[in-house]
Amino acid sequence: MKVLLLTGLGALFSAYYWADNFEPARLQGARVLLTGAAGGEGVGEELAYHYARLGSHLVLTAQAEALLQKVVGNCRKLGAPNVFYIAADMASPEAPERVVQFALDKLGRQERNALISRVGGCYLPRGPRRSGPNPTRGGAGPRASPALTGISGPGGLDYLVLNHLGGVPTGMRARSAQATRRLMQVNFLSYVQLTKLALPSLTDSKGSLVVVSTLLGRVPVSFSTPYSAAKFALDSFFCSLRRELDVQDVNVAITMCVLGLWDPASTVEGVRGVMRAKASPGPKAALAVIRGGATRASCVFYPWRLHLLCLLRGWLPHPRAWFIRQDLNISAVAA
Repeated sequence: MKVLLLTGLGALFSAYYWADNFEPARLQGARVLLTGAAGGEGVGEELAYHYARLGSHLVLTAQAEALLQKVVGNCRKLGAPNVFYIAADMASPEAPERVVQFALDKLGRQERNALISRVGGCYLPRGPRRSGPNPTRGGAGPRASPALTGISGPGGLDYLVLNHLGGVPTGMRARSAQATRRLMQVNFLSYVQLTKLALPSLTDSKGSLVVVSTLLGRVPVSFSTPYSAAKFALDSFFCSLRRELDVQDVNVAITMCVLGLWDPASTVEGVRGVMRAKASPGPKAALAVIRGGATRASCVFYPWRLHLLCLLRGWLPHPRAWFIRQDLNISAVAA
């Protein structure tokens, strides 16, 4: 009986992690706003290249304009039908509104041009977009909450992929209140602003919101207090928002992506000598994020063993602390 039970649990575990219902064709022609798209900002550059190969319309943003232009050029070579970019520093509270308005303007113009070409030059403008409950469910529905108020415009988004970061990993140990405030603005508050501004458009398209986070948003780790605080706040905010959208029958998927170390040189260099954990390949991590968003998964873990570590947080706190300590070089941190 025990053998059968263990076999059944193993089969369920395998089906959960390795079932593949990803259809790349769904992303052809999808309208994607991707933040942190330049090298040095997480897996954003690899995300942009994957979306380009899949034929998505892209609006890319990052802080470093020179690096962003390089990524845009590569995306066009990879076959992206349209690629637009805007340089923005998410440490500025005004940046999120500029970015979302730019994306809606550019994608709206592309959408209008495509419609004109389909109907032979006869274009009848549609009424203004509005936020609210899914119209296919019937009835007036409940009133939209303050979380659903944002920018409405002629454009549209199918995917909002939030990937940008700042002051990480070399700034994990912020040494002043000002540094901590900047870290929170970039790694948490700007995510909230972008989400609020883009939600009406995502509601219209029944789109997806993809949030790229790290293990530090699920499991507290030594010597990363302000950064962990920002990532824990991200996890709490978007899990609560998912519940809020669900009770209002708003058909917008939220996918939380929990990633370990990936292998861009800047990231590995920042924790060299401190973390013993092996870095994962950046392109594979980016593909896991895209799969999760396209299949509207609630959560993605890459590599998959991170899920086990998160489960240990509640079940076995002392062994969890031991596992974390094995990946940390205390003497290097002290030095």
